[in-house]
Amino acid sequence: MAELPGQVLLDRDGLDRLIAALAARGFRVIGPTVRDQAIVYDDIGGVADLPAGWTDRQDGGHYRLERRTDDALFGHVVGPHSWKKFLHPSRLTLWRAARDGDGFAVEPTDEHSEPFAFFGVRSCDLHAIAIQDRVLTGGPYVEPHYRARREGTFIVAVNCGEAGGTCFCVSMGTGPRADKGFDLSLTEIADDGGFAYLVKTGSERGADVIAGLPQRPAMARHVEAADAVVDNARRHMGRTIDTYGIRDLLLDNLDHPRWDEVAGRCLTCGNCTMVCPTCFCTTVEDSSDLGGGAARVRRWDSCFTLDFSYIHGGSVRSSPKSRYRQWMTHKLATWWDQFDTSGCVGCGRCITWCPVGIDITEEARVIRENPGAEGTT
Repeated sequence: MAELPGQVLLDRDGLDRLIAALAARGFRVIGPTVRDQAIVYDDIGGVADLPAGWTDRQDGGHYRLERRTDDALFGHVVGPHSWKKFLHPSRLTLWRAARDGDGFAVEPTDEHSEPFAFFGVRSCDLHAIAIQDRVLTGGPYVEPHYRARREGTFIVAVNCGEAGGTCFCVSMGTGPRADKGFDLSLTEIADDGGFAYLVKTGSERGADVIAGLPQRPAMARHVEAADAVVDNARRHMGRTIDTYGIRDLLLDNLDHPRWDEVAGRCLTCGNCTMVCPTCFCTTVEDSSDLGGGAARVRRWDSCFTLDFSYIHGGSVRSSPKSRYRQWMTHKLATWWDQFDTSGCVGCGRCITWCPVGIDITEEARVIRENPGAEGTT
């Protein structure tokens, strides 16, 4: 059977050497690992740190790890973390100040040094990174801390072989196959009683890294097996959403009674915004100490808090209804007006990690099935 140019196979030893090669080039390698009964992104030193033999069962307000019947490394989907945790951290010290005679000396902080290598990035999260690139670096006002962390980041993507119970990336056109935005992409396939990893190169530096690793040429049967893996994930999405005309649908139904119904369940806890890989809102807090020092810290904020829309005289969005409506219509509708893209990538995290299982796909479906209904203002 003929070899296919541009794609090669790695075994687990080769995958281990890939992680080592990235570390040797000065990257801080981050990948999926098991901690606190969840699959989270953290520092990894090799294949032994990956969640071999684990999968995750997800539904509205439900997440559990379970053992698989095999030792697949990527037989899971996405957990509570996204790569935003590293590129747009939840808490960042912007500057510190100390007394200097009769004045102050202000020192900007630079907490980021090593470039990142993200290992195991799913297609939905690749699209989320691209959205944050557009929001935080695509306009005339660039967020410098994000840019410093994003520049030079090496990305090893992984194509999904199965879908989670809350995944709907097919509906959003963001997966399950990684099509761009990576240096290398992997597909885990069954091979000779174990697993092999079909590698596709997405950049010159990706090709440079893979050239130094032990590898086998990919055959047509390997590509067919990889296609079947991705097709399986595509056919088994846990959720769907009809996005046709959804911007106008939502903006034409701002007084729909469904907003009142969802508000009756919503705790306004902000979990959905914390786990969302594209939400980017922040606030700043200043502090001082008795020694005369001061600091300014930036932290994530959420449109579900009363303070978020507070202006002189009170909060603009004082009710749970108005805050949930703001989040959902921004994500699926007005994000297009601001950034020429949807703010949702179909990862399903907001559904899984909502304490009461509120489902953005269900809310959109109900409004679509009964447009024009009116509720309270």
